[in-house]
Amino acid sequence: MSKITAALEASVATVRDNTPPEGTAQTRRQRACVDHAFARILKLIAPRIRHFIRQYGLACHWDDAEQCCAIAVHRAIQSYEPEKAQFTTFVNWQIRGELQSLRFRVMTDQRPSARKVEATTVSLDAITGGEDGEGLSILSAIADEDALGRTEAGASDYLAKAAMNALTESYVEHLRNSGLERIRRRAHNAQPKPVKAKRPDNAAAAPPVRRPGRAPLDPAELTELEQRLEHNRQVVEGRLFETAPPLDLGEDETGLARERVRQVAKRAAKTMSDLAVMDPRFSLMAEYRQAMLAAH
Repeated sequence: MSKITAALEASVATVRDNTPPEGTAQTRRQRACVDHAFARILKLIAPRIRHFIRQYGLACHWDDAEQCCAIAVHRAIQSYEPEKAQFTTFVNWQIRGELQSLRFRVMTDQRPSARKVEATTVSLDAITGGEDGEGLSILSAIADEDALGRTEAGASDYLAKAAMNALTESYVEHLRNSGLERIRRRAHNAQPKPVKAKRPDNAAAAPPVRRPGRAPLDPAELTELEQRLEHNRQVVEGRLFETAPPLDLGEDETGLARERVRQVAKRAAKTMSDLAVMDPRFSLMAEYRQAMLAAH
């Protein structure tokens, strides 16, 4: 046994002795011993690693090849059985397997199926001749010139749709709060007011009259409010923003129904304009509106 082989066996034994069983935490001292022994193993087989990298034609992918060799050494240590073979022999096949796998990944023309059709790996940065005779890289030849415009247009449409949805929700919530306030006010006014009876001057003070609590809201009015809100939402989405099909008026497609829809859309536009000014989320839309008004 040579000195390098003996040193490899000793370093591998150190790594295996300081590797705790699965489920057991490794101490800091054990981790330091493993790191030191692993670095020594890589130093001992460094000439062999360089030889294999050149042999497999991976000199242009040197960093990746070295990483693959380190992974191969780590796997070899984990699965090494000293009674079956020496580590210096066992690790060779692990390194060869990892480098062969790397070569198939980065050099697809090395596969047996690629050799049958005489495939060749071509770099995207390779210079080819253009139509006018000037040098042109393959990457620039396959580049989509309209990709940036389509991406910006798609992003603009997405942001515009998100802003319209947020503004619609803000408008509907504003109407809901206003409607609930009116329903609460009507329910409060409909409550019977307590009547204070007159008492003689010499009578004892009567206990204070307990006022009734908040009046319950009428479920029918709440249902009607939600239906009206849904109707207004459909008008806004279909008539103002055109993000939904136009509102179906059903059989009542009279001038009165169309005029009512027009009035709802007009009030919605005015309300949303005011909301855009007050809500900081729509400050950009408000600035655009002011600029348009100033231009006209």
